[in-house]
Amino acid sequence: MFKSTRLNTITYYLSQLLFLLAPMMIIPLIISLFYDEGNQLYQAYYFAVLFTGLAAFFLRALAQKNNIKMNLTTAMLLCAFSWIIVSLFGALPFIIGVEKTFIDALFESTAGFTSAGLTVFSGLDLLPKSIIFWRSLMQFLGGLGILTFFLLIASRAGGETWQFFSAEGHKFNVSRPVPNIYRTVKILWSIYIFFILAETVILKLLGLSFFDALTHSFTTISTGGFSHYDQSIGYFAASGFENYILIEYVIIFFMFLGGVNFLLHYRLFTGDFKGVINNGEFKTYSKIVIYSAVIISAAVIILKTADSSAEEIFRKSLFQITALLTTTGFSTQNINSSFFPAAVKMFFLILMLIGGSIGSTSGGIKVMRIKILGRLFKRDIKKIYYPAHAVLPVTVDKQILDKDEIFKLTGLFSFWLFLIAAGGIITALFSDLSSWEAYSTMFSAVGNIGPSFIAVDKLVSLSPVVKIVQIVGMIAGRLEIIPLIILLNPKAWKS
Repeated sequence: MFKSTRLNTITYYLSQLLFLLAPMMIIPLIISLFYDEGNQLYQAYYFAVLFTGLAAFFLRALAQKNNIKMNLTTAMLLCAFSWIIVSLFGALPFIIGVEKTFIDALFESTAGFTSAGLTVFSGLDLLPKSIIFWRSLMQFLGGLGILTFFLLIASRAGGETWQFFSAEGHKFNVSRPVPNIYRTVKILWSIYIFFILAETVILKLLGLSFFDALTHSFTTISTGGFSHYDQSIGYFAASGFENYILIEYVIIFFMFLGGVNFLLHYRLFTGDFKGVINNGEFKTYSKIVIYSAVIISAAVIILKTADSSAEEIFRKSLFQITALLTTTGFSTQNINSSFFPAAVKMFFLILMLIGGSIGSTSGGIKVMRIKILGRLFKRDIKKIYYPAHAVLPVTVDKQILDKDEIFKLTGLFSFWLFLIAAGGIITALFSDLSSWEAYSTMFSAVGNIGPSFIAVDKLVSLSPVVKIVQIVGMIAGRLEIIPLIILLNPKAWKS
């Protein structure tokens, strides 16, 4: 029993979250039984379900249901704890089933639930099917956020539960499609699942097995990027799939959708085409993809860094641009290979920084925020030659942006860069990576992106200290830093 209402509330809702997670682990257990993968994997899922379920009952026993109160600070703390807790319990199948170290298992689990897509697993082609499925399922669950799933239960606590939605700032700091929070979650998840089913069907028709089609769809719409082939999506071309070109274009399309604000998808499904087309962030996002593909393709052709057809160069450029901007992290061409000129690789880092749209499953700073920062700079330039009394507001889609939102944005951007810089320095100190490689891995971690400029086998061999730093970076990036800072602030616990 807790005297603190805040701690009691967090404990209660964490128990509910684990009650949701435990049954999810039964699915890879069924797959393991179906493929006859052996006792070690059966036991891994049995114990994972058992430990998760027992932890849920234990936390529930500690909490008093009549002492629950939700506010923004509590929601932020719960948000931070939730990603940590699910990552810890999600690591159990890796520890028991394939005998990974605790740090490697936690790294992989965190990359899954945060949909970061970084991996310390090599030999993916040889992993058991159930482990492959669990990696994909984690990204499916993490895509729109474990907490939106959780809200279906939390909604009965009252109107303040909307704070859960806003706690994942990059997900839902935009207007709800409907006032009722239960219906909002239902609408968003319905759209999400519809896209996954649509992609699964298309990929199956193009020649993938149902298992491959489903698991890759899980990790496309969630913009997670876990593949179960070491060559990622490039596997299909290398293996001689007849429709590999169409497969790549289909995945490009669905990655693009994953990077779009899901509330715009809702508008599209309700026939509000004008609202989608006129949305400023969507127009900028689309232009970045198109213009970048043309510029990078031209650079590859002009500098003759690849001996390929114009179509192949364009397709590979478009694929990597979409994968990096949406932070999905799939690849058909290694971004560190000689295929791309050095200047293009620098440009890739900029795309990693930008990310997808607010309200999407993507990571990064977000297109809208980059636009606002650009307008802030433009406004400061205008102040030089405008009269001193001139009012120069910053607007978004013809609405004036509040000063508090501007302060929050600049603070978030500063902390984001600080975290990358600090993580890059620690990575360089505890590894033999160059500064370029060290910073690129932190870009990937904090931006929840996936690919970096170092090979997976090099990532696997990194010091546990570096892996822990990247785990923190992935969670901070997913939460957009603020909830994690609140978690470390003693004042937040004085209630």
